Amino acid sequence: MNKCVDVAILGAGPAGLTAAIYAGRYHLNVMVISEIMGGTAIQAGKVENWPGFSGSGIDLMKKFKKSAEEFGADFLEAGIKKIEKTKEGFIIKTEKKDIFAKTIIIALGTENRKLDIKGEREFLGRGVSYCATCDGFFFKNKKVAVVGGADSCAKTALYLSNFAKEVYIIYRRNKLRCEPISFKKIKKRKNIRIIYNSILRSIKGRESVEQIELETALKNKTKRDFLNVDGIFIEIGSTPITEILSELNLQREKDYIITDKNCKTNIEGVFAAGDITNNKLKQIVTAAGEGAIAAKSVYDYVRFK
Repeated sequence: MNKCVDVAILGAGPAGLTAAIYAGRYHLNVMVISEIMGGTAIQAGKVENWPGFSGSGIDLMKKFKKSAEEFGADFLEAGIKKIEKTKEGFIIKTEKKDIFAKTIIIALGTENRKLDIKGEREFLGRGVSYCATCDGFFFKNKKVAVVGGADSCAKTALYLSNFAKEVYIIYRRNKLRCEPISFKKIKKRKNIRIIYNSILRSIKGRESVEQIELETALKNKTKRDFLNVDGIFIEIGSTPITEILSELNLQREKDYIITDKNCKTNIEGVFAAGDITNNKLKQIVTAAGEGAIAAKSVYDYVRFK
C-alpha cells in the first residue's frame, strides 16, 4: 500500500484539475487519478467561453495541469477498478497500484451517449466518431454528418466545416437548441446544411462508412432517405461515469451525483464536482468553480473535523 494522501481526485478534467490546484494551495497531499488528462474538455476544438482565453481545449487543460503540478499535485494515469470505504478513509484500486486516501473528490465527468443503432459499433474508428478534434482532420474535403442539436453538435459542425467539403446536421426536432451565437455562425457557413425532423436509423458501408439511413417526419407520414457521407459524428449528449461508484451508495438524480452547496455528498469524506454532479450548467467554468469549492471543503474536513 502506498502512503496515505489527504485527497484522491478521481478525474482530470476542469473540475479535477482545479480541485488539485486549490488543494495544493491548501498544502494538502494530492493524488489525481485518471486515464485521460484533460477530460472531455480536450475534445473542444476552440474554447470561447473561458474568460481571458482563446484556444483549444487541449491547450487550456495543459495550463490547468501545469498549475496543479506547480502546487504539488501528483498524477497517476491509470483506470480505476474499484473504490472501497474503510474506517480510516478510502482505498482506490487502479490498474497500476492501490491508493489510500483520507477523502476523495469525484470528478469523473461524463461519457458520450450512444445512438445504439445498426452500424454504430461496427464502424467505430472507421467513420463513426464521438470526437471531432480527435478525428476531424481525416475528413478533409469529404462529406460528414453530425447528429444532434445542442451546443456540442453546433460547435462540432462549425469545427468540421473548416476542412470538410460538406457538413450535414441531422436533428430530430424542427429547431436547434444551441446558443444563438453558434446558430448565427452556422447560417453563415455555406457548406453546412441542417436536416430537421430526422432520425438516424442505420449506418452503412463496406470497409468504412459510406451511407446513412434517415427517417424524416412529414406532416402525415414519415419517409426514409439515404445520404452518402464519409463520416458520422455523434453529439447527442452525455451520461455521468458512475459504474465504479456503486459500492459507495451515493445519492443520485438521474445518475448524476447529488451534492450540497459545498460539493459534499451523502457519504462522509466523499465530495463531487463538475459534470458528474446534478448541477444545471455543464461548462468548463462551472466545473472549475465546483472543483475549487470541493477542495476547500476537503481542507475543512481534513484539518478541522
